[in-house]
Amino acid sequence: MKILILANNDVGLYKFRKELLEELVKEHEVIVCLPNGEWIESIKQLGCKYIQCEFNRRGMNPISELKLIQFYRKTIRDVKPDIVFTYTIKPNSYGGMVCAKLGVPYIANVTGLGTSIENGGLTQKITLTLYKRGLRKAKMVFFQNTYNCEFMVNKDIVKGKYQVLPGSGVNLNENCYEAYPSEDDGIKFLFVGRIMKDKGIEEYLYCAKKIHELHPECTFDIIGAYDEEAYQSELEKYEKDGIIKAFGHQKDVHSFMKSHHVLIHPSYHEGLSNVLLEAASCGRPVIASDIPGCKETFDEGISGIGFVPRSSEALVEAVDKLLALSAKEREQMGMKGREKIQKEFDRNIVINRYLEEIKKS
Repeated sequence: MKILILANNDVGLYKFRKELLEELVKEHEVIVCLPNGEWIESIKQLGCKYIQCEFNRRGMNPISELKLIQFYRKTIRDVKPDIVFTYTIKPNSYGGMVCAKLGVPYIANVTGLGTSIENGGLTQKITLTLYKRGLRKAKMVFFQNTYNCEFMVNKDIVKGKYQVLPGSGVNLNENCYEAYPSEDDGIKFLFVGRIMKDKGIEEYLYCAKKIHELHPECTFDIIGAYDEEAYQSELEKYEKDGIIKAFGHQKDVHSFMKSHHVLIHPSYHEGLSNVLLEAASCGRPVIASDIPGCKETFDEGISGIGFVPRSSEALVEAVDKLLALSAKEREQMGMKGREKIQKEFDRNIVINRYLEEIKKS
């Protein structure tokens, strides 16, 4: 078969769907269409063909959006795929519309509702309208958590077949269990994500300052690129004051997971958090927002601690709760997290669901 994949960035496609691509190229011709980036060559090396597509992930300029739809139409007509896989809002919506119009089978994956839907208002109405048109004839719509699924079904956005996947799953070998580090030099906390308000960077910085005042031996590190440049000067100030250390974007996140004791993920909304899955997979306790897309990844008080989202004080309380435990108890939480990931979030589960749908085509 000829499979066309529409996505919005190379990082997510490679890091979270590499194993799916590897499996697909064994028997099928795979073409990926997405903006250029540093992981494109790695995707090509897997055996995929590449079509460059540029668009603004958040912009809603009517002319630009129309151009993207026209580009998808031309691409699908030229490629003549047997089936199309789409990921994230614009590929799901615009790619789905084109596939429906041209009679091409397609499978959509709602990786999260996104800011445009979560924040409500006019933008939500526009996005849901586009989604309704894009998903109406999908062969299958995959969701990454039950809340997102129920939301879209109750809004009458999805009318055909749908399933909830365990997120993107985790490669258990690449995210292998790592022995819990010594705490002799203090506990090292880690934030991994895009530097933006909706990822909870403000709550993380507040917490880092509060905890650092009481426990100067604790360190708070940050990995991630600036999605909202306004935070750069603030992070630089916190770093200058010795409260945090920012490492920017890193290709090798696992080595940071290995050297740190706890992952903090104060996100406002998620499809299903890959960073929480990866942290738990390598045996680290997690502290995360008690929201759909995060709370599924840990068992409260057993492998992680949840807290009220968007609340800096609640995050501080959660960190205090974890600090009150012994080093052995924190280590046990990490081990329980690994066990949960092995049972529920193996990436092979996701791959097999896709292969099952292809066989039905």
